[in-house]
Amino acid sequence: MTRGRTRPGSAGRGLDLITIVMAAPDREDRARDPELQAILTLCRRPISVAEISARLDIPLTVVKVLLGDLVAEGDVHTRAAMPVAQLPEKKVLQAVLDGIRRL
Repeated sequence: MTRGRTRPGSAGRGLDLITIVMAAPDREDRARDPELQAILTLCRRPISVAEISARLDIPLTVVKVLLGDLVAEGDVHTRAAMPVAQLPEKKVLQAVLDGIRRL
């Protein structure tokens, strides 16, 4: 999928788990690898990098490399989920994670 690459190119270096990804409007249809097409299909609506990885069952590092390719081609746009100042405290995030694990 990544042709041996383990890190995204310069276009994908700023991606983290909560980066929001959205497919660019009006991009021409062309033949793409199935994984890239699956990512683009998910990105018709805003979606986080972590959610793409989970829904496609592709390791996060691989998703970041593939998203870096799509960003470089102009097929997707990214934005930070929310400013760092607005992120919940670590205790809150840990409590949510613990609750999910108990499910």
